[in-house]
Amino acid sequence: MAQIVPLVPSASSRPIGAHLRSWRQRRHRSQLDLALDAEISQRHLSFIESGRAMPSRDMVLRLAETLEVPLRERNALLLAAGFAPFYAERPLDDPALAAARGVVEAILRAHVPNPALAVDRHWTLVSANESVAPLLAGVTDPALLQPPVNVLRLGLHPNGLAPRIANLPQWRAHILDRLRRQAEISGDAVLVEMAKDLAALGGPIWGVPAHGEHDIAVPLELDTPQGRLSLLSTTTVFGTPTEVTLAELSIEAFYPADPATADRLRRLQEGAAPAGRRAVPE
Repeated sequence: MAQIVPLVPSASSRPIGAHLRSWRQRRHRSQLDLALDAEISQRHLSFIESGRAMPSRDMVLRLAETLEVPLRERNALLLAAGFAPFYAERPLDDPALAAARGVVEAILRAHVPNPALAVDRHWTLVSANESVAPLLAGVTDPALLQPPVNVLRLGLHPNGLAPRIANLPQWRAHILDRLRRQAEISGDAVLVEMAKDLAALGGPIWGVPAHGEHDIAVPLELDTPQGRLSLLSTTTVFGTPTEVTLAELSIEAFYPADPATADRLRRLQEGAAPAGRRAVPE
């Protein structure tokens, strides 16, 4: 059986009621609203939050699911209530995750010649297809490419991709807004600090007008030796994960926003030296 590793060692130092109240407020839910959705009385929920009643294990899981609490934090709630964690956390190379790894790698391979990469909850690069490497040729700071690679820092750093992003103010604003929303939803302090660090890299980020030509999404406009690429991104996650690592894994896939970009991606791929799928060492 895989070892479950709680990453919130101080979780039990806060009462379970305080944890639940914090998540309810983060989700902007009233006690009545949450109680109705969880099919319990508002009085009982009030007693739990105030510490006058202790929830059962099933009640903790029910409230956590209703509040859409991330699996890692559900384990923290259980610890705070005096129960063992419920959701396992395994390293990605664990044999039990072989099927999931195969799915991720198959998606990355199938996306060539378009770039695609897999990242964890803190935007650390897990894997990438061979179409990503040609886009990194202009990175001037080798340290940004040393594992663990943070893809957001790589993208916004002055010695990373930033100098080649033609619409850098719009792209930076989009990335920081997404990161702040992710931090708010997850309650992850690491993401909060990451947003501050990336914002401190400099450059305009507020009051940036939308990119007029692409009103459905903010594209990444990246200059390359083959010409400018206009890329739209999508995020893929596992639909019903019951394991912490899988719940926190996502695939960021980029698609050409116009025929010229599709042609340039093909030419970049054809001109790239043969390489493996992984952009980071094992």
